[in-house]
Amino acid sequence: MDKAYIPTSTVAGEDAKRRAAQAALDELPAGGAGAHGQLVVGLGTGSTAKLFVEELGARVRAGLKLVGVPTSEGTRALASSVGITLLDDEGPWAIDVNVDGADEVSAALDLIKGGGAAHTREKIINFASRRNVIIVDDTKLSTRLGERWSVPIEVLTFARGTTRAALARYGNPVLRQRDGGPVRTDAGNLIYDLAAGAIEAPGALDRALHDIPGVVETGLFVGRADVVLVAGDSGVRRLVRG
Repeated sequence: MDKAYIPTSTVAGEDAKRRAAQAALDELPAGGAGAHGQLVVGLGTGSTAKLFVEELGARVRAGLKLVGVPTSEGTRALASSVGITLLDDEGPWAIDVNVDGADEVSAALDLIKGGGAAHTREKIINFASRRNVIIVDDTKLSTRLGERWSVPIEVLTFARGTTRAALARYGNPVLRQRDGGPVRTDAGNLIYDLAAGAIEAPGALDRALHDIPGVVETGLFVGRADVVLVAGDSGVRRLVRG
């Protein structure tokens, strides 16, 4: 596995993530009513998003009425286990707010996502949401994307060597592996982690990568965060785009 994806967890880090997850509850619409009457919440994937789902489940058990749209099968299982009613996978959905994590957040509040191999579904639900709230701890901040993380890219299994060769024009693509085999997304596809270095123009890179046949989706989320909640030793900072 690319070294960028080796998890490092500390008690302090988990506490910060929990604080960010709890702060995200305040981003739900006041009064618990969505734009169409029923509150619909997008449920992200990853270690910090997992904590938010747990906190949200506690609110649901205390009487908050809502339905969720999960970004992965893992999140679907977790949400069901904590009592959150879920919509089906087909859509369309009227998602009021989507809460998700990120692997890296730039000074412009652009994101790299995909450490959990769910960025395609995450981007779809991000696109379908009225507001997108990102929850991270302060270790995820950088000046420019790519300074800390590689860019996850979901690709089709068919002709993956050809796709990899095209990706290599933009950096070093490494097939993500775990337990002696390639990591598969919920759709059965593969993940290449593209080490591209600090990215000058993430939007341009995203468009170039999408032009490669075989690329399903990239982990570049450009202009897709409305609010970023950053937990650190001094508390939770609320960063707003624009």
